[in-house]
Amino acid sequence: MVHDLQPALFDFFPGSTVEIRQVDEHVSCDGGLVAFRELDHKLQLTQSFAKAISDARTDPTHSLLSVIRQRIFGIIGGYEDQNDHDTLRSDPVFKLIADRTVQDRDLASQPTISRVENAVTPADLLALEDWFINAFVDSFDEPPSKLTLDIDTFADPTHGEQQLTFFNGFYGQYMYQERVITCAENEQVVLPSLLFGTANVALAADDDLLRVIDALRKRYPNVEVHVRADSGFAKPYIYEALESRPGVTYSIGYQMNVQMREFTDELKCVAESAFEQTGEEQRRFMHRRHRARSWTRERDLVFKCEVTREGTNRRVVVTNRAGAEQYPDGVYQEYGDRGESENRNKELSLDLFAGRLSDHRYMANLFRMMLHCVSYNLLAKLRGIVSDPLEQPEDFDGIPFEACSDLHKRTYRNRNRRHDPLGRGQAMTWRMLIVKVAGRVELLSRKVRLLIPSSWPHWRYLHRVSVALSGYRASG
Repeated sequence: MVHDLQPALFDFFPGSTVEIRQVDEHVSCDGGLVAFRELDHKLQLTQSFAKAISDARTDPTHSLLSVIRQRIFGIIGGYEDQNDHDTLRSDPVFKLIADRTVQDRDLASQPTISRVENAVTPADLLALEDWFINAFVDSFDEPPSKLTLDIDTFADPTHGEQQLTFFNGFYGQYMYQERVITCAENEQVVLPSLLFGTANVALAADDDLLRVIDALRKRYPNVEVHVRADSGFAKPYIYEALESRPGVTYSIGYQMNVQMREFTDELKCVAESAFEQTGEEQRRFMHRRHRARSWTRERDLVFKCEVTREGTNRRVVVTNRAGAEQYPDGVYQEYGDRGESENRNKELSLDLFAGRLSDHRYMANLFRMMLHCVSYNLLAKLRGIVSDPLEQPEDFDGIPFEACSDLHKRTYRNRNRRHDPLGRGQAMTWRMLIVKVAGRVELLSRKVRLLIPSSWPHWRYLHRVSVALSGYRASG
């Protein structure tokens, strides 16, 4: 049906008028979201997430699961706010995702979504923390032998009067601090936390890490766990907590104070001299046993001194990894690989809008953060399923890949991204190649048909995802 409203007219096309009319067609611009819904169907992720929350509403028009799916898939599609769903509630693909036909009633509006987010209780949030940990433990198709857990924070600038936001002098803004434990091997968010604006980033981090490690060991008793963190987590109670679990190692950054500089003055002179003689960038590493005043015993320190045209840079890491004395370069370079996890955090914060917590209540904002993390985990899981990486080189000039220079590792990762834009693509890439495609939804007697344009240039990527999903079977 064509509407009777006056059409929009443009005159830029030579010899003809361009006319825009509105018609009654069930068309969406987010047709590729159905791939994520298929994965969710196989994993039962949103369903189990919703079951962890108590729903005190009586006879709701919109189920808790439906509202949660609106938000989680909306975030994947690039819609960061509750307000976006005032216009998306009639979208045929979003209805399809919520198990409704195009003729069914519209989905929840912003006020309904806001009420759901603000209704969560402390008990709900604690249950969801357990849900994240259990979902991570269940996420492996085969029992893992080694896992690397990265813990880090990122700033969430706030506006208005959200609860527990304070002015952070380091960042120069009112903010929350969002903390996530992530897994380097499968890129999953293991446990999200929301800290008040002036909190120490390591607040209760020992408890969170041990919760995750103990849950892993309960399912996989022989798994080796390595923890990486920056210097904000360089606390004696963090070291001691991790040392209390056999088979757990760590590499944690440490502040370069006066004493650390004295330890590395000779190494600095050697590196700077070599740079002056050769003009080539220099990196030198060393090991030292040390006991700080606040420590109960000696620990291993690994130092890096790097000299480039931009200047001299010295870093230090506290570790209990075997081989720190014999191979300080390999231990430090493996710690440096946590930069890839930092990139994932940026993706979560920027591409998936986790740094957009605008509810008034603290608990509602923590719940919102968890919704963003579920969206990220769906993306990370689908990315892993369709991944087709280049074969990792066994060595460069006789050096094992894990101990190679940052340059060699960056070269491999950049080649891999070009070769495998889906397997290594961030959320924005997935939106461009998969999600953002016009689709017309047709309801037939025995099927629902999604029609997309034959001129769409990225069909091969969506087809690749559909083939990968058809052969995927969730573990357990």
